[in-house]
Amino acid sequence: MQAQSSPHPLELFFRQAVRNSYEGKLGLHDPEVTGYVAHLLCEFTRTDELYNMRDEAGHPIQELEEMMRASDPVHGSAPSFDAERALRKHIGDFALFVGGMYPEAVGSGRGRHRHQPTLEELIRAGKESYYIVSQFNLFEYEHEAPLFARLADSFERCILGLTLVHEELGPRKPLLPPPPIN
Repeated sequence: MQAQSSPHPLELFFRQAVRNSYEGKLGLHDPEVTGYVAHLLCEFTRTDELYNMRDEAGHPIQELEEMMRASDPVHGSAPSFDAERALRKHIGDFALFVGGMYPEAVGSGRGRHRHQPTLEELIRAGKESYYIVSQFNLFEYEHEAPLFARLADSFERCILGLTLVHEELGPRKPLLPPPPIN
């Protein structure tokens, strides 16, 4: 884990975009959630972070179903409670990001051999994963646990807010030239 030296160059931009959607449009006034989601957007500007879960052979896990199997504390590949928590946190982050920022990719497995999760599957996996992370509420995780409980409770609103961010940041309609002055 790298030291917190300086914020990501896009962090202030993403923080404002998320705040505009979450607070301004949805009435979700939680600066800690806003900051977390803005930071998440910064992290996932790199696709290697989006797909940082690995299978036993070291290959990136790109499908939600495989991520869920890997996080299973009994039959999955998580060797410890800390590893299970990290996997569940990542699944929640992945589900929130994909569901909100890439709604066009959700459940559109047209002809592909990979299963693309539906929005309902993303919501279920994300809420469950953030809830499980919130249950790790002792020692070094005590301070973060309430944030993940709030993320689980407001997961659908958080996805909707990110969809609004996506729309705000998406391609703009071409500007028309101003009408001629007579």
